[in-house]
Amino acid sequence: MNTNPYSELPPTAFWRSAIAKRSMYDIEQLWSPKFNILPTDKVATYGSCFAQHIGKSLKQRGYHWLITEDSPVGLSSVNSKKFNYGVFSSRTGNIYTTSLLKQWIEWSLNKSSSSDEVWVNDGRFYDPFRPKIEPNGFKTECEVTTSRQETMRCFKNSIEKSNYFVFTLGLTESWVNIQTGIEYPMCPGTVAGDYDDQNHKFVNQSFTTIKNNLEKSIELMLEVNPSLKFILTVSPVPLTATMSGKHVLVATMESKSILRAVAGELAASRNDIDYFPSYEIINSPSFKGSFFEPNQRNVNPYGVNFVMESFFKCLNSTYEDKSVHKEQKVESEPSPVNISNDTYCEEELLESFGSIS
Repeated sequence: MNTNPYSELPPTAFWRSAIAKRSMYDIEQLWSPKFNILPTDKVATYGSCFAQHIGKSLKQRGYHWLITEDSPVGLSSVNSKKFNYGVFSSRTGNIYTTSLLKQWIEWSLNKSSSSDEVWVNDGRFYDPFRPKIEPNGFKTECEVTTSRQETMRCFKNSIEKSNYFVFTLGLTESWVNIQTGIEYPMCPGTVAGDYDDQNHKFVNQSFTTIKNNLEKSIELMLEVNPSLKFILTVSPVPLTATMSGKHVLVATMESKSILRAVAGELAASRNDIDYFPSYEIINSPSFKGSFFEPNQRNVNPYGVNFVMESFFKCLNSTYEDKSVHKEQKVESEPSPVNISNDTYCEEELLESFGSIS
């Protein structure tokens, strides 16, 4: 047989040996981590809904999930969750787009002036940039701005203190204020506020826009923490609804493909950025959709567990010092131990505006 470059490739390079001849629970070596993340390293996590599982899994396995905005002293664990403490490293709420990430960074590092916009509903005050952070809104407008300023301070603190910054890209679709250019995480009038077609605009962001905003975000963070490393993921959760004019399935695939391409290109071009394939693990046809709930949108606990077991197993196999890493045993079918589907996700509220014929 003639020799060629394919004859030197490992089994993971071939679909038959890596996928077809294996049980889906035995598919492995999906990630070759660039960084030796140690349990003592401080890891900040932000992004869309699925990002919430990463921080919790780090903490459960004895790693240092960095929390810079703690719940008030005396607040019960139930109320801490209710008021969205311990969801991300600081109380930003979901950051769905790279432009929202850049906006939070610029505000927190005083690179641009933060907005003073506040929404009022039924006598309660809401933060347009964290619309569900207080379930029933704030008592006063001053409380909104004071709370936001505190989160900005804590967000900056998480950038300065962390060794690794994990960001999960979630959406390409966004809403902006036409007058100010400020971006909202949700369309005004959905969670709170009032929609005004003269003042609010839908923007479905392009590959170039998303990539440029993510690159700028990373450069701004490196200015205050030059040794910071980045791990990018893409949320596997489909869109709840789309304003693109396309079928929601088509819009979802297009959106996730763009985000995946941005993350892949940056990770391939820079040594300080890595990409972890949570999106592929959940959405690949090899896993037969078994990691989704019956609504075919939410990821079930088995899927979350399999993703996170894959993360730590790949770390362990790449960096073999088992005295440093907590070795995780992966059974033939993973058990969702301590994994909850209880995530904070404003976007899911869009479902209430749809009708079923």
